[in-house]
Amino acid sequence: MDDLLQGLNEAQQQAVTSTEGYIRVIAGAGSGKTKALTHRYGFIVNALGIEPSNMLCVTFTNKAAHEMRRRVKQLIGGERDTGFITTYHGFCVRVLREDIHRLFYPKNFVILDVEDQKTILREIFEDLGLKLNDKIFKRLLDKIGMLKGNTHYVQQMVQRGEMPAEEAGDDLDGRIIQMYLKKQKRVFGLDFDDLINFTFVLFSQYSEVLEKWQDRLFYIQVDEFQDSNAKQFELVRMLAEKHGNLFVVGDPDQTIYEWRGADPKYIVDFQEYFPSAETVYLNRNYRSTPEILSVGNSLIKHNYFRVDKEMVTDNAGGLKVIHYHGKDEQEEAAWVVDKIKELIDKKQASYNSIAILYRANYLSRFIEQTLIKESIEYTIFGGFKFFDRMEVKDALAHLRMVAFEDDLSFSRIINVPKRQIGKKRMQFLRERAEAEDLSLYDALKKYADHPRLHRTGAQSFIEAIESLKVKRKTLNISELLQEALQQTGYEAYIREDGDQDRLDNLTELLHSIVQYEQTLGEDIELEEYLQMLTLYTEHDREAQAETVKMMTIHTAKGLEFPYVFFIGMTEGIIPNVRTLRERKERGLEEERRLAYVAMTRAEKELYLTESEGFQSGGLQKYPSRFIFEIEEAAYQRIGLLDEELIKEAKRYIQAYAHPDQASVNGFHKGSRVRHPVFGEGKIESVDEKKNTYLIFFDKLKAPRPISRNFKNLEFMDDQ
Repeated sequence: MDDLLQGLNEAQQQAVTSTEGYIRVIAGAGSGKTKALTHRYGFIVNALGIEPSNMLCVTFTNKAAHEMRRRVKQLIGGERDTGFITTYHGFCVRVLREDIHRLFYPKNFVILDVEDQKTILREIFEDLGLKLNDKIFKRLLDKIGMLKGNTHYVQQMVQRGEMPAEEAGDDLDGRIIQMYLKKQKRVFGLDFDDLINFTFVLFSQYSEVLEKWQDRLFYIQVDEFQDSNAKQFELVRMLAEKHGNLFVVGDPDQTIYEWRGADPKYIVDFQEYFPSAETVYLNRNYRSTPEILSVGNSLIKHNYFRVDKEMVTDNAGGLKVIHYHGKDEQEEAAWVVDKIKELIDKKQASYNSIAILYRANYLSRFIEQTLIKESIEYTIFGGFKFFDRMEVKDALAHLRMVAFEDDLSFSRIINVPKRQIGKKRMQFLRERAEAEDLSLYDALKKYADHPRLHRTGAQSFIEAIESLKVKRKTLNISELLQEALQQTGYEAYIREDGDQDRLDNLTELLHSIVQYEQTLGEDIELEEYLQMLTLYTEHDREAQAETVKMMTIHTAKGLEFPYVFFIGMTEGIIPNVRTLRERKERGLEEERRLAYVAMTRAEKELYLTESEGFQSGGLQKYPSRFIFEIEEAAYQRIGLLDEELIKEAKRYIQAYAHPDQASVNGFHKGSRVRHPVFGEGKIESVDEKKNTYLIFFDKLKAPRPISRNFKNLEFMDDQ
């Protein structure tokens, strides 16, 4: 037992030895939460004598589950069954393998991934004689996901015999979704939504199944609890009901997945769901310097919806956090890369120990170009390098067609968007081109009227390319690209797809060309630009393990790096303007948590960078409000940030880029308040999503929902 507590601080020991009842552990960044979780598991097995088969330990990713299982086995011995250290989906699969026969499904049901789902949709499109269209698949899969937001549809799928169709009316999408469910049933396939929904149906319709699992699982612990959604919370609540032992670990300040259903209220309001719950705070940070922690603490305290805590550390002091302000993106990129070279030259760091983090994938572009120019190896995690992205390659292939008419570019874009020139027609063109020593484009021009190419978009493609070849004489490269994307229908094709990231990347490509023209003169030749780009992107660089790591903040969650550069800290990028528009104050708080997650990845040194200029949409760039929210004494600024620009930025933030709500006053449940009309009352509850207080006024018979931004609400002493 002593072995399991050795090396743990007082709060970690308290978490490990708190084995009975409902326990909430608020574990800040770098506070050793995985150690507390695994040692508690070991403590329950070794000190209490509980079998691992009577414990459920849920985490969010397979990678985290494997790592936890590995650590636990070192503590309890490798022969024990740790199969219940798993993900939510992994647990549901275990339940269904045992009990899905009650729903007339075989236990060897098929688990479908996204590609399997698309394959089913392709079959349906062929059955209905519709054009195969990947961009519509995304919309349909979203609709199917919405249908599976609750369990109603499951009844339809689990009836014996032929699945009864729901009334779909004349709606084509509805018909397709019904056919999709039938094909799923025919192959006994369950997608990720189905796994948890079928488990819920089993538990609700067969009480003996729920009781069996409740009897089996005496202890339940959940990692990253702040990322739980309503269904996941309900699942663990049901399972823990009998024995009343639920141990959850998380940090509300690191909830960054609200946009996909995570709700921090389950950890923030844990004691409202389980009034007997105890709370343990892990606020000793083992990762970062005091200087990095003070910047993170200073920022995150601006969030209202959180559990108040201040992270502390015994780590030695280090370099003050640097905020770099550049005059433009090139200056920002050059400063970042120069600083990396300085860290390497002074032998302070290896490339492996350096990470560059950003809010959105397209932001990697301006840094990538400078890293390549300086021959610094880098690896992009969780995404493609900017110039390797499908839409960027497609856009540049249009320019290459105008310049070179080469076969590679032709093959890439002839059927994007769809022009009915598929495999067989391409084979015909290849045969003609080879026989007559022509390029594929010349073969298309020569045989455009051939019966094999009737009812295709061959002619319109030729007209677009020929027109662009004429226009290139009078247009610069950025204008020519815009024209190409419009005339060939490519921009409309991406727009219809509804994928905003792809549109952002196209805009960013145009933006980079404009900057290139401004640097080297607008009369640069198209061929010269394309060759320069080829050297930049295709230059044969050996793959090395020693590389700078580049990734979005979402990808970086759970990781740590000695040196972190958090780039592109521009208002509208972080906080993201669309998030603010769509989710108001909730969105702003999540964006602030994202910035906090980025900062707390750093162990030794943290650099926050941004620059002046214009964003892709032509908006002037201002430093992110999150920089202004950090206490000035906590960081050192490099680069001249004009006082007038600071005033302008603050005016802009106040007037244009703030959520509809102004500052939210910090009243809480139980506060006594005075209203100018309704008089005195007590706040019964706070609705974060609607941004309202529900107040029971002494003079009224029923409560009233009052906006949290109503400025004439006065605070009285809590009673």
